[in-house]
Amino acid sequence: MSTTSPADSLVELAARKQLPHHQYTDPATVHWITANRPDFPDGPPPPTLRPSSQELVTRAAIPRDWLAQPKCHDSLHGVRHAMRTAALAALLAEATGLSDNDTATLVLAAAVHDCRRLHDKDDHGHGARAAIWLTGNADDIWSHFGLPATPSRIAAAGTAVRLHDLPYEHFSPDDRTDHARAEAITDLLKAADALDRYRLPKLTWWPDPDRVRSRAFAGLRATAFELVVRSEAAWLDGASSADAVLTGLAQLELIG
Repeated sequence: MSTTSPADSLVELAARKQLPHHQYTDPATVHWITANRPDFPDGPPPPTLRPSSQELVTRAAIPRDWLAQPKCHDSLHGVRHAMRTAALAALLAEATGLSDNDTATLVLAAAVHDCRRLHDKDDHGHGARAAIWLTGNADDIWSHFGLPATPSRIAAAGTAVRLHDLPYEHFSPDDRTDHARAEAITDLLKAADALDRYRLPKLTWWPDPDRVRSRAFAGLRATAFELVVRSEAAWLDGASSADAVLTGLAQLELIG
């Protein structure tokens, strides 16, 4: 549970450029997010996630000891972010027609993409660190998700995780070569990660469609926003990070 006082909400700290290294949501920030709800265009709600994706999203509540920094477990880049990113990745996969195998790899990558973060500020290189950790712990990770750890899956997930925090325009020639081998999974992870930026305490940090490559991105912005508001509120009400996200997903009828 957050210990941030209303006088030092994340929104106010961001405005003063005084955000701490480890950032936990607070009631004033959730109220500010809700009050700044964008004017989303009308559109059909996304369908309930298929059963296999629901199971994977549940398992996206990764063990605490997978995190490089325990303080990040409940922070802005912790388990709630990981689970929401995994759920949004699954929705993007369904909208894109990704295969079951690639969807599973994408959701797994989404769950661990920030696990090597040391803090919630600009932790440059955390994607590369997470990719190295993923490759070295592949058997345990894939077993946790009930999936076979094949070389192709490990390579694709590792590439997506490594490139998730690197803007496309900063790709090196080697990055572009790796991206071409795992393009769909990488692009959808970057899009899912971007969709969860509504949790951040500054409007200029919210999702920017110009930074992603997914046609399904725009149609999921309203869902992503509501999932942030509902799950962050549930956590503030005392739910664990994992249960808070599952509560939000159930309220939005994305899981049964």
